[in-house]
Amino acid sequence: MDIKNLITNRIEEKGEARVVDIVEETSFSRKYIHRFFDELQKEGKITKIGTTKVARYVFSNPKDIAQAKKGITKIDLPIKNTGLNEDVIEDKIREETGIFFDLTKNVKGIVNFAFLEMLNNAIEHSKSKSIRVTMSRFENKLIFDIFDSGIGVFVSIMKKKGLKSDLEAIQDLLKGKETTEPESHTGQGIFFTARIADKFIIYSSKKKLIFDNEIGDVFLKDSPVRKGTRVHFEIALNSKKKTEDVFKKYTEKGSYEFSKTEVIIRLYKMDVGYISRSQARRVTVGLEKFKSVLLDFDKVDTVGQGFADEVFRVWQKRNPETKLTYKNANENVLFMIERALSGFQEK
Repeated sequence: MDIKNLITNRIEEKGEARVVDIVEETSFSRKYIHRFFDELQKEGKITKIGTTKVARYVFSNPKDIAQAKKGITKIDLPIKNTGLNEDVIEDKIREETGIFFDLTKNVKGIVNFAFLEMLNNAIEHSKSKSIRVTMSRFENKLIFDIFDSGIGVFVSIMKKKGLKSDLEAIQDLLKGKETTEPESHTGQGIFFTARIADKFIIYSSKKKLIFDNEIGDVFLKDSPVRKGTRVHFEIALNSKKKTEDVFKKYTEKGSYEFSKTEVIIRLYKMDVGYISRSQARRVTVGLEKFKSVLLDFDKVDTVGQGFADEVFRVWQKRNPETKLTYKNANENVLFMIERALSGFQEK
C-alpha cells in the first residue's frame, strides 16, 4: 500500500488529512503512519496545522494553509511562567489557528496591542507559576481571556501603595500611570486596553471591574473570591476603532506622551449621601502626573462644598500646570463647582 499516495488522495478529497483517519483506514500503527506524514512535510508537499493531538495536514500552498487555519477558531493554552515571552505565545496562536486569519488591519492592531499588554502584565506582575490563555473567534467577534493564580492585581496595588481596600486600588488603577513597578512599566497597558475594547473585564479578589464601551460605561461589582487575576477582552470583527485614535485622545497633540486622563467620580462615593473633602483627596492622588484631567460626574447627584473646594481650588492652586475640566455635572454639582471656582469658601 502506498501510504503517501493515500494521504495526498485524502487531502485532495477532503481538503485535509489526519493521522488518526489514516490509521483507522489502514490499521497500521500511529507511529508507522506518522513516518509518512513527516516525509511529506520534509519534501515540502504538506503542512501541519494545529497541535499534535488535533493536527491536520493540508497541501503546502498559501491558500490551502490559510483556509485550513481558518477552521480552527479556538485555543486553550496552559503555560508555565518561566522565561516566557508574550510575542512567542501570540505567534503560536497565529501559526496553529485561524483566529487571526483575514482580520481587518485595525482589528488586528487592536488585538495585537491588547493581548501582548495583558499577557505581559500576567508574566511580569502576577508572580504566578502558571498562566492560562484562551482565545476564540466567533462569527462576529474575537474574545480572549488570560488567567493567572498570582497575588491578584488589586491586592498587588494595595500592598505596594499602602492602600486600605480593593476599591482604593481600583480607583488608582483607573487613572492610568499607576504601576507597582515604575522602573520598568508605565502603567498604560490596562488603561488603553480597557478603552480600546468593546468590553473589558478584570476579575480579581472579590471584585470585577467592567468596561462596557458599547454603552460607554464602567461598572464595579462584587464577584466570587478569586485567587489571582482574570482579564476578559472582546472586540467586534467589524469594529471601526483604531489604536491610534484611542492613543490620540489621551496624548498631547503632536506628542506621544500619555498626558491626559479621565476620572469617574461616582466610584469615590462610599457610604455617604455626597462626596466629601476626604474623598476629594483620593480623587486627586496622582493626577499631578497629567497635563489634562477630565472629571466625569455622570450619575453623581451632588458633591459636598468641601469636595469642590478641595479639587477645584486647593488642589488646582497647588498644581496649576494641570488643566482640570469636567463633564456630566448636573445643576447641583455645577453649583458647588462654580462656588469653588469663584473662590467662595464658607467661614
